[in-house]
Amino acid sequence: EKSSCAGLIALSAGMSGDIGRALVLGHKRQARARLQHWQKIFDERFYLELVRTGRTKEENCVQLTLALASETGVPVVASNDVRFLDDDGYHAHEARVCIHEGRSLADPDRPRDYSKQQYLKTPAEMAALFADVPEAIVNSVEIARRCNLDLSLGKSVLPAFPVPKGQNEEAFLASQAKRGLQRLLDKKFDAEDVPAKMRDAASAPYNQRLDSELRVICDMGFPGYFLIVADFIRWARENDVPVGPGRGSGAGSLVAWVLGITDLDPIAHDLLFERFLNPERVSMPDFDVDFCMEGRDRVIDYVAERYGRNRVAQIITFGTMAAKAVIRDAGRVLDQPYGFVDRIAKQVPFEIGMTLEKALEQSDELAAMYRDDEEVAAVIDLARSLEGLVRNAGKHAGGVVIAPDSLTDFAPLYCEEGGGNLVTQLDKDDVEAMGLVKFDFLGLKTLTIIDWAVRIINERLPEKPVAIDQLPMQDKKTFHLLQKTQTAAVFQLESSGMRDLIKRMRPDQFDDLVALVALFRPGPLQSGMVDDFISRKHATNKSDIDYLHPDLKPVLEETYGVILYQEQVMQIAQVLAGYTLGGADLLRRAMGKKKPEEMAKQREIFVTGATDRGVAKATATRIFDLMEKFAGYGFNKSHSAAYAVLSYQTAYLKAHYPAAFMAAVMSADLDNTDRLVTLKDDCRQLGIELQPPSVNRSSYHFSVSDDASILYGLGAIKGVGRGAVEALIDERQRKGPYRNLTEFCRRVDHEKINRRALEAMVKSGAMDDFGISRRGLMHQLPDAIQGADQHAKAKAAGQNDMFGLEVAEVEVEEATGKDLAEWQEHLLLSNEKDALGLYLSGHPFHAVRADAQFFVDGKLGELAAEAPPASVPGEKNYAQARREVTIAGLIVDVRKRGNRVSVVLDDDSGRMEISLFSEAFQQFRHLLVKDEIVVVSGALRYDDFIGAWTVITKNVLQIDRVIESRAQSMVLRLAPNGRGEQLLVQLHDMLLPYREGNCDVAVQYFGDSAKARLKLGPEWSVRPSRELRDKLTELLGANNVRLLYAPGREIM
Repeated sequence: EKSSCAGLIALSAGMSGDIGRALVLGHKRQARARLQHWQKIFDERFYLELVRTGRTKEENCVQLTLALASETGVPVVASNDVRFLDDDGYHAHEARVCIHEGRSLADPDRPRDYSKQQYLKTPAEMAALFADVPEAIVNSVEIARRCNLDLSLGKSVLPAFPVPKGQNEEAFLASQAKRGLQRLLDKKFDAEDVPAKMRDAASAPYNQRLDSELRVICDMGFPGYFLIVADFIRWARENDVPVGPGRGSGAGSLVAWVLGITDLDPIAHDLLFERFLNPERVSMPDFDVDFCMEGRDRVIDYVAERYGRNRVAQIITFGTMAAKAVIRDAGRVLDQPYGFVDRIAKQVPFEIGMTLEKALEQSDELAAMYRDDEEVAAVIDLARSLEGLVRNAGKHAGGVVIAPDSLTDFAPLYCEEGGGNLVTQLDKDDVEAMGLVKFDFLGLKTLTIIDWAVRIINERLPEKPVAIDQLPMQDKKTFHLLQKTQTAAVFQLESSGMRDLIKRMRPDQFDDLVALVALFRPGPLQSGMVDDFISRKHATNKSDIDYLHPDLKPVLEETYGVILYQEQVMQIAQVLAGYTLGGADLLRRAMGKKKPEEMAKQREIFVTGATDRGVAKATATRIFDLMEKFAGYGFNKSHSAAYAVLSYQTAYLKAHYPAAFMAAVMSADLDNTDRLVTLKDDCRQLGIELQPPSVNRSSYHFSVSDDASILYGLGAIKGVGRGAVEALIDERQRKGPYRNLTEFCRRVDHEKINRRALEAMVKSGAMDDFGISRRGLMHQLPDAIQGADQHAKAKAAGQNDMFGLEVAEVEVEEATGKDLAEWQEHLLLSNEKDALGLYLSGHPFHAVRADAQFFVDGKLGELAAEAPPASVPGEKNYAQARREVTIAGLIVDVRKRGNRVSVVLDDDSGRMEISLFSEAFQQFRHLLVKDEIVVVSGALRYDDFIGAWTVITKNVLQIDRVIESRAQSMVLRLAPNGRGEQLLVQLHDMLLPYREGNCDVAVQYFGDSAKARLKLGPEWSVRPSRELRDKLTELLGANNVRLLYAPGREIM
């Protein structure tokens, strides 16, 4: 509309616009009509655009446009449709287009929409290009002159927070903070039984610090920021959206604690406000707030409603072409083979921020390939020209901006695909430069897990509800679980490296968890800091610990003299050299950046300050050197302490309510089969039974049957969507449990629950409650579906049965198939895995376990549990350091690690990794397939790197081959069943095709009054293949087909 275009200048877009397209197609009347349309909207602010980049029909369009301009008097303007900066950028631009479109540069059929002339030309080049139309250049300059924008940068702007009449933000913040402090101190002192007469003294440090923090916040102009954050966190808590205890340095603020922004008492945990907001370095405070994954968007929606949807947006992120990926992209568009490109990409070191320039400097092999191979050089040169360019746009993980007025006054916007949320076109650095303040709304799955677990617990035990923010922080059962390293699904503590660190540290107090989070990083692990910390923690005589100076004992005592936290660096500077905490924060930052001139300046300030306070210069210098060394490794204690709270909460729930906790964890990973497999194993170690899903008892998520069993969630069945599960449960709640498959099919909505979903339910065991084998249910399914369809049609037609009852009232009869025996175990488990992604009711290894124990050296669980070998000859267990073994198991994982391949075997007693070097892997790779059961022989040794036993593999065989070659006799047990002659005929026909083997066959008869054993002649010796064993088991029943491997020894 004309009214909405005031101040806007519009160009016709050359050959790409509607006027240009009409002119090129010869539709002059249409072109004139479109021109008149635009002129009505923009008046004299509409220009006909001339573009000369050498593309097909472009010059024809220019001449036709000039003629139209001459006829109508509309001004023309010159432009260049720029796509790259320099005149040598065309090749890279074409490659970028090919990457986007999935084509190669050599593809003769690919569109060629761009020309070499689309670079940013100089004024002189543009003037020469349009020398015949000088007014077009004059108009270009005129438009540029008329487009003027002054950006106000560097000044932060916030929306006004609504406060009660008669108060400003500063006064309202102070009143809210003091009220919150009193409430928290009353709660704290009541819990700690602090006598009334001592409470004033105990409150003094809190009151003093609160006043100090409020003064800094108000002096720096940030009271509104704190009020805004406190407000949306308050709304989240009141609306059942779990909020994290804190993240980052914000946990060091007492004001944040008393306003409910964080859950950590910074004085009790010795956290520093200046690490968060430094009065000596003006910068915006930055609270990163964790919300439950399911509720995060609701909080953002609340903020948009409160401040105006035109003032709230999420922040864009730009994905760029990074070193490894851009090599693969370049190789693809150059039509190079995958293996060739992969070999180049693998030479790029794996390091955050790695560039191709750095890679060529650091990798001699890559440099040699680049120097000696022209094709490699072509790939790398193209990759270098593309490196760093934007590949795609996305949304910042949690960044949201709230403007005081319409966002379009501060940043260009776009609406994400699907018409959802507004997103700024400026990234986080640019929106902050524009003065907009970024608020981080982060989704944390752990908060969802805790929330679900607590709900499950409190629904089952309403008389003893759990309050997650009121847990005893010195719980023995929790620390016992941690010391046993049963930390699967415990926040931040479940990796193998972390478990190894926990095993060494043996945490027994909350501060140990804070330290664990800080220690488990490359710097501390590689610097010896971890070893120092652990040896000092377990030292019998703590008085021997060197605190560098007596005044530093209060600062370093909790970390046994090790400078672990950034806050300790600041406190050392304050205590020893007289720094203010603000100045100490500047020192910390300087040490992190390692700028020589700044460090020299800070060294002089520190040593002078320390010597003025009576510290020997040599001691001051030594302490500064240590601070400088460990500052690079030091961790933000506020963040570590806040996240340690979540670690402790998850450990507590797992220790006291393992079934509820694991049900919540598995529900959060419903779609992640690999994760569910790991969690299933952990449930087994905890003594928790994982029951199959049930259409009559399960919900969408995993649920708790009792303290020692979890019911599988219907939502975890593959091919069964949320809508199907919700429809199924809704019907069950309205009309009661399902009685059989036929009735089930009649009652559910077939638009939501189709045949594929029904088959998956049967295979998963979700219909086992009907009392029929899964095989029988699958046999019934076609008739049940057909009957349900007929039933629905009859019901829609309003038909009655012959007795006048409505169709819906007729008693449902079960279909045939209810007497069918169950599938054989391996088929049942295979179907189960199809439906669930894992084996639930059993394990494929069970079918061969009795046979395998004859030729293996032990169960994997027993071998894996052996103590690590001693490193010194003569010590206990030294002889076990390396020995030849044969093991067997199901392959559950195959992955490449450097120059070898790692394979994980599982025999349902435990798991063990086997290693194969390239030559061995090539020899056996056809056998090393997931879900195959294999027998492996090799050298058992303890791998210090992974902290576990592993087998260096020499030979791999499929287990069925081993069974076939090693079995000496097969015993078939017959019981009286009235099918005597018929059964013998069936046995004869079944054995016949498998003769000419080396395994004898014997038949045993067990009757009420007679027993007999008959060994068949050598001409009936068979090859005991899996196929034959399955057929015999089907005929005779489970446990009636047995193999003998040595005289007098049966393998059960």
